[in-house]
Amino acid sequence: MLLSSAVAQQCAVQRPAEDPLSKEILMASLLYRLGRSAFQHRRPVTIAWVAFFAAMVFGALTLAQPTVNSFTVPGTESQQALGVLEEDFPALGAGGASARVVVQAPAGQTLTTPANQAAVESLMAKLKGAPQVAAVLDPFQVGAVNPTGTTAYIQVSYSVSASNVSGDARTALTDIVATGRDAGLTVEVGGTALHTIAIGEIGEVIGVLVAAVVLVLILGSLVAAGLPLVGALFGIAIGLSGIGIATHFVELASFTSTLALMLGLAVAIDYSLFIVSRYRHELATGLDPEDAAGRAIATAGSAVVFAGSTVVIALAALSVVGIPLLTQMGLGAAFTVAASVLIAITLLPALLGFAGRRLHPASGAGDPEANAASGFGARWARFITTRPVPVVVVAVLALLVLATPVLDLRLGLPDDSSSPVSSTQHKAYDLLAENFGPGVNGPLLVVLDASKAGDPQAAATAATAAIGKLPDVVVVTPAMFDQAGTTGILQVIPASGPQSGATEALVGAIRAASSGLASSTGATMAVTGQTALNIDTTTRMRDALLPYLLVVVGLALLLLAIVFRSILVPVKAAAGFLLSIGATFGILVAVFQWGWLGSVLGVAQTGPVISLLPIIIIGIVFGLGMDYEVFLVTRMREEHALGAEPRAAVVTGFAHGGRVVGAAAIIMIGVFGGFVLTPDPTIKSIAFALAAAVFLDAFVVRMTIVPAVMSIAGKAAWWLPGWLDRLLPTMDVEGVGMRPTVEIDAGTVAGQLVPEPVAGEKTDRR
Repeated sequence: MLLSSAVAQQCAVQRPAEDPLSKEILMASLLYRLGRSAFQHRRPVTIAWVAFFAAMVFGALTLAQPTVNSFTVPGTESQQALGVLEEDFPALGAGGASARVVVQAPAGQTLTTPANQAAVESLMAKLKGAPQVAAVLDPFQVGAVNPTGTTAYIQVSYSVSASNVSGDARTALTDIVATGRDAGLTVEVGGTALHTIAIGEIGEVIGVLVAAVVLVLILGSLVAAGLPLVGALFGIAIGLSGIGIATHFVELASFTSTLALMLGLAVAIDYSLFIVSRYRHELATGLDPEDAAGRAIATAGSAVVFAGSTVVIALAALSVVGIPLLTQMGLGAAFTVAASVLIAITLLPALLGFAGRRLHPASGAGDPEANAASGFGARWARFITTRPVPVVVVAVLALLVLATPVLDLRLGLPDDSSSPVSSTQHKAYDLLAENFGPGVNGPLLVVLDASKAGDPQAAATAATAAIGKLPDVVVVTPAMFDQAGTTGILQVIPASGPQSGATEALVGAIRAASSGLASSTGATMAVTGQTALNIDTTTRMRDALLPYLLVVVGLALLLLAIVFRSILVPVKAAAGFLLSIGATFGILVAVFQWGWLGSVLGVAQTGPVISLLPIIIIGIVFGLGMDYEVFLVTRMREEHALGAEPRAAVVTGFAHGGRVVGAAAIIMIGVFGGFVLTPDPTIKSIAFALAAAVFLDAFVVRMTIVPAVMSIAGKAAWWLPGWLDRLLPTMDVEGVGMRPTVEIDAGTVAGQLVPEPVAGEKTDRR
């Protein structure tokens, strides 16, 4: 093949002959210049980033405020009714934390004996004097003693939210409980006052260790392996500092920084790995360091920009659900990912400038693409492409089998029953269920608005009677009115537990009875309390799941059509995403709902899948799945665009990109897997789901199904209708449009050696 014909072929693939730049957005060319510029001006670029890093960290240290553990669901009946309670009954501390101290007499005794009653009264007196306590209810006065008189519970209300309960207040609570035990009573405590987010450092340590080992193995150099870790450190520190600064202006949930840390650590290392790996490959082909940096940013950097953009958009789109917690988590993680992308395409080439030729792979060692044609990736790709139909059938059936448990998916929010069996919270939950019935753990508060009723007391009596007739109701307490006498509270104890479907049905029945009460008395009812809040949150999440899924799938179709100028590639990517999501949810149900492998993974209690989890996983896995799709398929398209036959392009592209994609996936699995060791059930389930999703999406979908489908489709994989081709911009993320001025000196086109340029042909570099 002559050089001139190779150049002509390259240009013809991407550019219309009549107007080479008529509609192209030459992302690769722009990034090539950016990479070379950062390489050339490495000192000022590095100094600028270090200064920005220091400013962000200083801002976080001086402005950061405590995060919160609670969250709200605006627009729901339970949230609106809770607002009424906070306004009309401030002494109850309805919006504050609560604790329920469960007291049981020694075996064969009751709490009404003088000694035991004195011990209970002493407990109450100490609780009333504890820090941040707003109210303590006497169980002997409010009927919180079981019929046999052996067990009672003391309701403690705090003046602050659960996230603002101080360490001193929690310590005082546990110390007071200990005095009750010293008096011979069985005392356990549950409630939101003890809720903390226990993340620990083991997750980060394991993730970094796994990443370091994989980077050294892949890149074959401590210096090369250190660069992605440095980039990740900058990205995560800037992202978390930004979240810390934001807490000075808005109230943020604790999970915001946790998700940003998990996701930022994973993608920051991955993005840097792709670029450093490509840089070393370009050095191995003969380019000088400056051009190699520009070329790496132009190709791998283009994929990083696009892949990072999909992650950012998917995370930011969590805000459409309308739950502030999800919005905060999504935006916080999106900011961290965006910072990681900017660092990868600006700071990283500057650091490459300092490293220079020290990253040059000696005799191909450490070049992830060296001997690609004979490596495992090429052998795997050839195995798949020679028998693509059986491979697709087996892989799809395996994912569908894993997805089967999703048919039993139940959503809910964790309560004290989700705590470890040995914890005081779980013991308190069990004592209440055994001695008072499971419904005591999930009481409902009914707010009666009698402002338009002629006789508020009569309306309250009618409401009590109407609720008492409903199925699954054990007790309805008499109404307690505010000072104005127009707003009342009724407490309803269900027969079933807070996670039960019967309790959810009861909430709906009470709300349905409100219209009948309004027509007869003029009063209305609204149900609130922690159980109702959890039910409303779960319902909101369930209703938002399908629309959000459609949004991200539609986004995938559009973005991938622009990048790859293809119909099949986006459809295949979206279908693979759905398969990996379905299988991930199935595994979640099997582990966290059915208890499979629970003892191995440290799952203390089975129960419904956390209602926030599916939509979070959809957003994150969509972004990560598109990462791998872009990184892998761009290499296939790059080979095809340079003239390779479809099957050969799949094999060669996979051989060049598969090893690095596999390494990136292992790093992510290691990062997320490290967080599975955290004791907090919410973080544990998120981390496990992400680790499982990355494994399935990277190794089963992207590295098995994708090359098989691409092989089956052949040239049809790159077909795009003419009318759509005219509408879509050309991004040129493969860097084909700038190859004639960059790679010709390296003497390679589509992986094949070409002759030296003849006289008169253009060979200069930009």
